[in-house]
Amino acid sequence: QTKHKSRPSNTWQVWAIYVVLAANLSKQQELKQVCPSCHNTQLCSCSSMGLDFIPTGITDKITALNLSHNRIKQIRTQDLQQAVNLRSLLLQGNEISSIDEDSFRSLGKLELLDLSENSLAHLSPVWFVHLFSLQHLHLQGNSYRDLGGSSPFSSLRNLSSLHLGNPQFSLIRQGNFEGIELLDKLWIDGSSLGQYEPGSLKPIKKINHMIINLKNTNIFSAIVRDILHSVIWLEVREIKLEIEKKSLVQNSTPPFSIRKLTFKDSSFTDQYISRIIVLLKEITSLQELEAIDCVLEGKGAWDITEISHSGESFVETVSIINIMIPNFHLFFDLEGMESQINKLKRLTIASSRVFMVPCRLAKHFSSLQYLDFHDNLLVNNRLNETICKGAWPSLQTLNLSQNSLKSLKQTADSVARLPKLINLDISLNKFDEVPDMCEWPKKLKYLNLSSTRILKLTTCIPSTL
Repeated sequence: QTKHKSRPSNTWQVWAIYVVLAANLSKQQELKQVCPSCHNTQLCSCSSMGLDFIPTGITDKITALNLSHNRIKQIRTQDLQQAVNLRSLLLQGNEISSIDEDSFRSLGKLELLDLSENSLAHLSPVWFVHLFSLQHLHLQGNSYRDLGGSSPFSSLRNLSSLHLGNPQFSLIRQGNFEGIELLDKLWIDGSSLGQYEPGSLKPIKKINHMIINLKNTNIFSAIVRDILHSVIWLEVREIKLEIEKKSLVQNSTPPFSIRKLTFKDSSFTDQYISRIIVLLKEITSLQELEAIDCVLEGKGAWDITEISHSGESFVETVSIINIMIPNFHLFFDLEGMESQINKLKRLTIASSRVFMVPCRLAKHFSSLQYLDFHDNLLVNNRLNETICKGAWPSLQTLNLSQNSLKSLKQTADSVARLPKLINLDISLNKFDEVPDMCEWPKKLKYLNLSSTRILKLTTCIPSTL
């Protein structure tokens, strides 16, 4: 009798398990139909499928879920409830304007969350409370105008990279970055940033690489003062630098941490070049300066007296790549800058229409070991002036690739004046023949002659290679 009575109970339990399994299988089948790549795999890609919602059937098997570039408008509490092993969640390029407070509650193992290019009008700290493992958070390209009254990121103790901001982003407040101590990368789209409360970035103790799009020179100065002791590489984009008289290190004491400063897609005037050279000397930790895809409105009429009176620079590496000088044919020869260049060790001026360096200036690059002039307008006659006797005395590496050099003999004669040269790149020039004999630097070990129209080699090639 006892066995007989228990049969219906056992049957009911089996039936209940069957129903649950069938429901799960049905959901997985539904997910498979929506996203064929999600069948029996940990990586589930549903990108660009025209989805209006997060599909059902997302289980604990999935570790990476790509729902980017769909038409999803909302993330609901139940959508990701079962995805407890999710490490990567890509939701960029949707129309998300609403996220339920508990939507990410189950995602304690999530390491990457991309919510960029959506329609979020505000950020809630509650969304991120349970994301204990999150390392990478992308929030740029939404429609929020600020980060709220406190820090949305205070619970993200493992955060390594943070991307935020948008064309409407206009205000950074004190307290917005509380809770973040270390970042590998911080990227802020602040192209419309009109207000920055001093001290806002100070809670972050160390940032390896900070990128910020800015239009406002005053905000640039305020941010530099806040990050003197935390950022190692600062990259500023799209700024049009105007005159700013205030010191960049106001009331701050060394040692500073900024070692590299990059300007990208930015615009300078002659007057500001003079000012920024003087101001940057106060940042005694600065070793590397870089300008990429920038415009210089002027002709090199810098205040040489002010620059030279402000003392020596600590910068050892300068890179100028694709600088646009509308009046480059009127550009001055920078006479008087000799005192500012004798400590430089590495110089790159590439894709910038350089056709020569005056001999008297070239002689003052006494410490330079690396020189890169690739993709410019150097011809052999001008090279003879640029590498005159006594110029570049410490140079070990020289890149003259992609210029307009035609005579290999004249090129060799010019570089033979460089007593310490080891590495020479003259590829992508227009040498059509190789003479029988050439004079080269005595220590030359590496010579790149690729893509130079040379048909055959002779004893011109140095035996020291």
